[in-house]
Amino acid sequence: MDSLKNRLTQMAIGAAEKFTPILKESKFRETGVLTPEEFIVAGDHLVHHCATWQWAKADASKKRDYLPDEKQFLITRNVPCRKRCRQMEYDPQQEKVLTSQEIGAEEGFAGDEDSGWVDTHHYNQESNAALELDKDVKEEDDDEEVDLDNLVESGGLEDADTNRFVAKREIMGSAEVEHPRTYDLHITYDKYYQVPRLWLGGYNENRRPLTTDEMNEDFSADHANKTITIETHPHIDGPPMASIHPCRHAETMKRLIDQLTENGKDLGVHQYMLVFLKFVQAVIPTIDYDYTKSIQL
Repeated sequence: MDSLKNRLTQMAIGAAEKFTPILKESKFRETGVLTPEEFIVAGDHLVHHCATWQWAKADASKKRDYLPDEKQFLITRNVPCRKRCRQMEYDPQQEKVLTSQEIGAEEGFAGDEDSGWVDTHHYNQESNAALELDKDVKEEDDDEEVDLDNLVESGGLEDADTNRFVAKREIMGSAEVEHPRTYDLHITYDKYYQVPRLWLGGYNENRRPLTTDEMNEDFSADHANKTITIETHPHIDGPPMASIHPCRHAETMKRLIDQLTENGKDLGVHQYMLVFLKFVQAVIPTIDYDYTKSIQL
């Protein structure tokens, strides 16, 4: 039933997108959305500071005129996924509140009206890529936080190791551990929702595509077949890909903007992708794509 509902929703949104005007004026601070130009600015910032990401062209029949030919979407390849989500045992000591109340009930995260979005593996050192936000952002931390702008300007997000995403075989005694799965991640601009959208294509140790059921093993159980849907990529031909549905992205970003403003901090539109990649990590906690873990807002 959920699958049928998703397909009908995709068809309806696809038809509506054709009649959706291109956003011309910035509404980033008001509603958390992006214009295509702001999407490019945020993408350029990500590519500049995270060398594993790059811009990609669209197939000729799927090019969007409101985006530059050379910058139709963002891509990073061979991202490791070394364990299945079921291997991450629940521990209440790993919990941390990430954002506020209504996200939980709608998107399937644990939490209530007071505690909001809870990342259940936040303090797990192997999988911790969640956004460090407290319920009350006005409380000061005794430890000095890393400033996002300073870290970016200092090159702290860059890594000279160009092979860090290449899957390697681990040896335990005389037994070999199976190669981890890998994922190719794409970020597109969703014209209907006016936000970035994340797409995922998974591969086994032999670089053969994973089935939908296999990929669901790497997605949070609360989001597989719900927040994550299988759809046709908007810019390339090929089999359908898994995608984190963008219907709540703007709402989440708006709340983060408001929280940071209350705390005397300013989130620039160029930083959108860095923050976006952090808050979607809770949906795909075992896919190790986030190399900005030390950043706290």
